[in-house]
Amino acid sequence: MTGSDWRVVSDRIDSVAPSATLAVDSQAKAMKAEGVDVIGFGAGEPNFPTPGYVVEAAVRACRDPRNHRYTPTPGLPELREAIAAKTLRDSGYAVDPSQVVVTNGGKQAVYETFQVLLNDGDEVIIPAPYWTSYPEAVRLAGGVPVIVRSDPEGGFEPRVEDLEAARTARTRAVVVNSPCNPTGAVWSAETIEAIGRWAVDHHVWVVSDEIYEHLNYDGAHTAYVGERVPEVRDQLIVLNGVAKTYAMTGWRVGWMIAPDPVRAAAVKLQSHLSSNVSNVPQRAALEAVRGPLDAVASMREAFDRRRRAIVADLNDVPGVVCPTPRGAFYAFADVRGLLGRRVGPNHSQVDSSAMLSSLLLQEAHIAAVPGEAFGAPGFLRFSYALSDEDLAEGMRRFAQWAR
Repeated sequence: MTGSDWRVVSDRIDSVAPSATLAVDSQAKAMKAEGVDVIGFGAGEPNFPTPGYVVEAAVRACRDPRNHRYTPTPGLPELREAIAAKTLRDSGYAVDPSQVVVTNGGKQAVYETFQVLLNDGDEVIIPAPYWTSYPEAVRLAGGVPVIVRSDPEGGFEPRVEDLEAARTARTRAVVVNSPCNPTGAVWSAETIEAIGRWAVDHHVWVVSDEIYEHLNYDGAHTAYVGERVPEVRDQLIVLNGVAKTYAMTGWRVGWMIAPDPVRAAAVKLQSHLSSNVSNVPQRAALEAVRGPLDAVASMREAFDRRRRAIVADLNDVPGVVCPTPRGAFYAFADVRGLLGRRVGPNHSQVDSSAMLSSLLLQEAHIAAVPGEAFGAPGFLRFSYALSDEDLAEGMRRFAQWAR
């Protein structure tokens, strides 16, 4: 019997698309390994090293035999306490350390959230453009992603009336992501509050991904639904981590904050899935979370400079329109003006943003993620979490290629 004669993988996993952002990044890295000078705008990964005091905490932890053993599934007690204190400091409301579950990166927190919330056929409302993994995590839990679109004219903010139009008897949760990946939009406090009150009125869980909370520009501020609408906290799951704020993407430490029934279910799942997060990264995360935000401010200053540069450069490319993001480290460029035209050295006719992304990688050697990955065809996402020099060179290549 061969693989074609019997089912090799489950229908559920077969229906899930691979991560488009990681696929673009992997292809770019493969080309680099072959000697091609590729400039990567694909991955959402700060180009800064992790702050030195955080690294030193990990070095000390390696030498401590306590960290050579298993620890409690929901995380080191002192880290959970620090995350609770950080939540009060940054978000403006108190949570109990027992509500915190430390996960292997923020992505595991997303996965576990939908696994414990959803039964087959339950629906999750996801505003688009969205982070590429949200709908796939919903599908992996047997749920149905329900996409509600927003547009650049409205600042890429969802409207409550559109959420209500999408709500059915099977609606279980709504996703909030501000500052937003991929658009860089910072949703207004009024929008955040309106979503929270709508969720309370209709008994809908709010899944709030706040991992870019400290990356705001032009006077924008992250609004926290748990602070704006205290009544929602019994049906609120907050997702966060150290990856973006502290340049710790490779350390793989995230967390969820949830009411007790969800917290207990997530711990039960994690006990079978991955036991506990590695202790050394937890000790590093503890140092980051309870430490000052000075390093964050320095990185944000660099991101701000790059943000202004990339927006100006993108808007100089004929056929491209890029709104100015106020958060995260992504520029979400409208490239519909390039579609249907012949561009590039081979005068290829571009029919989609996915095709445009592929041509840019192969011919201009710059990697950007197509909007199809985020539920927004006709756009490209450019991460500006790369060096000033690479950013300038990549934009020069794009402009030259497009002309």
